[in-house]
Amino acid sequence: MYQASVCGCCGALRPRYKRLVDNIFPEDPEDGLVKTNMEKLTFYALSAPEKLDRIGAYLSERLIRDVGRHRYGYVCIAMEALDQLLMACHCQSINLFVESFLKMVAKLLESEKPNLQILGTNSFVKFANIEEDTPSYHRSYDFFVSRFSEMCHSSHDDLEIKTKIRMSGIKGLQGVVRKTVNDELQANIWDPQHMDKIVPSLLFNLQHVEEAESRSPSPLQAPEKEKESPAELAERCLRELLGRAAFGNIKNAIKPVLIHLDNHSLWEPKVFAIRCFKIIMYSIQPQHSHLVIQQLLGHLDANSRSAATVRAGIVEVLSEAAVIAATGSVGPTVLEMFNTLLRQLRLSIDYALTGSYDGAVSLGTKIIKEHEERMFQEAVIKTVGSFASTLPTYQRSEVILFIMSKVPRPSLHQAVDTGRTGENRNRLTQIMLLKSLLQVSTGFQCNNMMSALPSNFLDRLLSTALMEDAEIRLFVLEILISFIDRHGNRHKFSTISTLSDISVLKLKVDKCSRQDTVFMKKHSQQLYRHIYLSCKEETNVQKHYEALYGLLALISIELANEEVVVDLIRLVLAVQDVAQVNEENLPVYNRCALYALGAAYLNLISQLTTVPAFCQHIHEVIETRKKEAPYMLPEDVFVERPRLSQNLDGVVIELLFRQSKISEVLGGSGYNSDRLCLPYIPQLTDEDRLSKRRSIGETISLQVEVESRNSPEKEERVPAEEITYETLKKAIVDSVAVEEQERERRRQVVEKFQKAPFEEIAAHCGARASLLQSKLNQIFEITIRPPPSPSGTITAAYGQPQNHSIPVYEMKFPDLCVY
Repeated sequence: MYQASVCGCCGALRPRYKRLVDNIFPEDPEDGLVKTNMEKLTFYALSAPEKLDRIGAYLSERLIRDVGRHRYGYVCIAMEALDQLLMACHCQSINLFVESFLKMVAKLLESEKPNLQILGTNSFVKFANIEEDTPSYHRSYDFFVSRFSEMCHSSHDDLEIKTKIRMSGIKGLQGVVRKTVNDELQANIWDPQHMDKIVPSLLFNLQHVEEAESRSPSPLQAPEKEKESPAELAERCLRELLGRAAFGNIKNAIKPVLIHLDNHSLWEPKVFAIRCFKIIMYSIQPQHSHLVIQQLLGHLDANSRSAATVRAGIVEVLSEAAVIAATGSVGPTVLEMFNTLLRQLRLSIDYALTGSYDGAVSLGTKIIKEHEERMFQEAVIKTVGSFASTLPTYQRSEVILFIMSKVPRPSLHQAVDTGRTGENRNRLTQIMLLKSLLQVSTGFQCNNMMSALPSNFLDRLLSTALMEDAEIRLFVLEILISFIDRHGNRHKFSTISTLSDISVLKLKVDKCSRQDTVFMKKHSQQLYRHIYLSCKEETNVQKHYEALYGLLALISIELANEEVVVDLIRLVLAVQDVAQVNEENLPVYNRCALYALGAAYLNLISQLTTVPAFCQHIHEVIETRKKEAPYMLPEDVFVERPRLSQNLDGVVIELLFRQSKISEVLGGSGYNSDRLCLPYIPQLTDEDRLSKRRSIGETISLQVEVESRNSPEKEERVPAEEITYETLKKAIVDSVAVEEQERERRRQVVEKFQKAPFEEIAAHCGARASLLQSKLNQIFEITIRPPPSPSGTITAAYGQPQNHSIPVYEMKFPDLCVY
């Protein structure tokens, strides 16, 4: 004990490493580190690495003592010496020295002096940039993560000092990440306990960039301020952190971002949230993008009962992130994303209708603002369209089919679910989904219409076009136009007019491809029929006629061949007949609109076909209408204040486009005049049979009609009548009378079946059954009887002669047949 105290008092007897450490400190701390003595200490540490841990322990002892005595000059010298030793020494025994070093850094960070905190942080950053040769199994950085995160949230009164402390905290976190992220032996920095501190600290400084920018510094201080901006440093650190994230760590890095945005209500302004996720999406590896999308989708589902503004903010962020992710690899997340968005859309419709999140309004229920739900729905539709526009064609086609499968099918017996607004839930769902479909189809480019409009999709879409709701019909027409318009001609037909020269439109017209021809052969009659029925709707307004005109024009440009042109002309002439005959009792505006629609389209198609006589006829009718009936032209009908005529029953033939004249002039130019002479009649489909169910009486009348025609009393055949022009003319003229007779006969038959005794009806059916059985026996006898044999007949049982077939190889042929 005495010897130890003597050695401590006598400097010559102290260990050499202590003397070397003491010599680096000058008498006056302002003189700084003694460089020559520092070189000696460094050389000694390199020559005797086993003494390095003792050097570190002694330096740590001196630093702690100087901190306690407020001798901050010597503290700075000690840290400078430690830094130089760290940079110079990379021996295997450096771990114990590092422990002493980290102990001194922690002591400085615990100090309340900002300068000491900054000093300790700078030393730690230098240490973090050193690549150690030997691993450390027991080193922990938990304290440094907590302390640096605390420094990032500094609220010092002095703005300059606060900025320095925050920047030191960000640099410290950056150093911790660099030191631990690639070292598997260290504590996992990606654990939630660490990420929940690091990520919010960086976002906190990134969030206050607007506050820093609002204080405009003087021109001389501006460059310095820009260099010392905590927001820029935090963004760099966040990018570096996310760029180092592996596949399994993305979730732990993104979850704190979502929680931070929730806790600070940053979804509603959504500017900062969008900026954050842009940084995230551009920082992570492209193959990890779908993980971020999944996190956002899950967060949207978790907030399905949050305020509409919050959900709208999440959807906006999802839109921005999805567009960036689409440039990389999105994979199976595509349909998952659309499924989630459509589900949220349906939930929003329910919320808007019921006024609450649980479907029942009570005292504690949060009142839902309907206009905010509308804004959310629009945000969802916009997101669906923006994301779909970035997808390749094959994925976009899948999305289109997926959305169409979610549209509720129209039904006559559809249940009406009403809320406080009294609106139909299914109707709102149909409208919102069709809006989404319209967004997806806008700008869709597909060379093959068979792929763009497959049968299952087209059938469902066109069945929706027959609904009574005018808004839904308009959406269907717009969707069809978006698919057919592949050359950007849609906007050129936004207004209906009778241009004397359509060359001013500068239409882009290509020859109809073979695939398009096949598509029209398969689906043309279906399209024509729905256009025809849409024209007859009483609830049509100007937008409907503009959409119909655009659809007719685009079919003529994109999908037309000679046969299609003929059918379209027949269709438009049939629409003119609808306006003239007016069996549907349409209002005056609708009839004038149909006349004007026919004039505009025939004016267009006549100039596209470039047949002079056809153009002349159309031009003559249009000019006649301008003089005598301007209410039959689009320039007077499709305006803000239409000029209509109240008497459309006495329209003279000079004001109409005549089918016989058009057939004559086009037939002379090579078109099928026989087909042009036939009036267009829409085909009856299964859809009509479902939508317009026949009554029981009508069904019985049809059955009875068939039976009466095949009854035994009418077995005598009527000789075939020669079909002539006079016969056809008489049939057309007398068609109304014939229909009345048929209707009366059906009524009598139905009445007979309703009032006749059961025995009489049974006898009638029995006679018909016996007649059918006799006919069947005749047919079976003819079919079963073998062909005649060239060798004669043989007698079968019961004395009946029976033909017998002899195989060909046993037949005897005459000599003339042998060569």
